[in-house]
Amino acid sequence: MSSYFYVFLGGGLGAFARYLLSLVNLSKLSLGTFPINTFITNIVGSFVIGLISAINLKNSSLSPQMVLFLKTGICGGFTTFSTFSLETFSLLEKGNYSTALIYMLLSSIFGILSVTLGYYLVR
Repeated sequence: MSSYFYVFLGGGLGAFARYLLSLVNLSKLSLGTFPINTFITNIVGSFVIGLISAINLKNSSLSPQMVLFLKTGICGGFTTFSTFSLETFSLLEKGNYSTALIYMLLSSIFGILSVTLGYYLVR
């Protein structure tokens, strides 16, 4: 089966999972205009891609198609960097400079920490 199909299928499943997470009301966790759902989506996606990367390195029995399905497909469909960028732009455009800066810093820091944690949990 073509690699395109695995990416297509995984991307659809990842996007569907992202949509389901967007339906969860996390307003109690939100700090004003901070986009908490997108933040959590990106952190979870970063953690999962770290896990998959480590599993792939540790256990080479994963086929290249499975790696494409999981990393490029599911994680690519699930994470929301383009939405992150648009929300940051919107915060800046509305003059919410401190929220935009905090959002950018926390997303970057926790994203990298989540990849590292996911990776080293398997390794």
